[in-house]
Amino acid sequence: MSATAPDAGFAARSLAEIAATLPGAAGIFRRRKLDFCCNGRVPLADAAAAKGLSVAELEAELDAVAALALPAAQPEATEDLIALIETRYHAAHRREIPELIRLARRVEAVHKAHSAAPLGLADLLARMEGELESHMCKEEQVLFPLMRNGGHPMIAQPIAVMLAEHDDHGAHLRRIEELTADFTPPEDACATWRALYVGARKLADDLVEHIHTENNVLFPRFTG
Repeated sequence: MSATAPDAGFAARSLAEIAATLPGAAGIFRRRKLDFCCNGRVPLADAAAAKGLSVAELEAELDAVAALALPAAQPEATEDLIALIETRYHAAHRREIPELIRLARRVEAVHKAHSAAPLGLADLLARMEGELESHMCKEEQVLFPLMRNGGHPMIAQPIAVMLAEHDDHGAHLRRIEELTADFTPPEDACATWRALYVGARKLADDLVEHIHTENNVLFPRFTG
């Protein structure tokens, strides 16, 4: 899969297509708060209009990234792509979310009287941990084995379930951004508070990339 040429024209193309074919586009969309994973089928022009963003400026940023002609980040082989998802994203979520929950509970307990305290963040992260674990187990035990065997006539059903759960994960991420003021700690925040927000931002970035890789790269290989 090659990088998109700088003169391809992005306005009419969907966010998902751009992110899936142009390495570096996902970072631009994340900074601009354009949802390319759960609502990635929206054309760039429409998504920009909804956010009050300049299409010309977005296209210029994408052109600059495309001009670098970077190689695609995702492996071509489905087996390799699934392995990347499991080792890069599933393992990271399982490793990092418990520590984020611990940090969040500490911050909420120590700074509960602070006007900027992210009250409710620990419970939300704990809920996400449970939902993500269930989601990842279903992928690892049911969906991914089907894909490794070349697919199945009924594979659209478990994929539909995963897509719906991805939407739920996206809603949780938006709530995390609200609770953390877009991962911006107050000036008087302690080191624990700052570490929490750094980790929460990484979780958000990882989960968005995770969902995007599945929704827009892996799943379409089996749904046409």
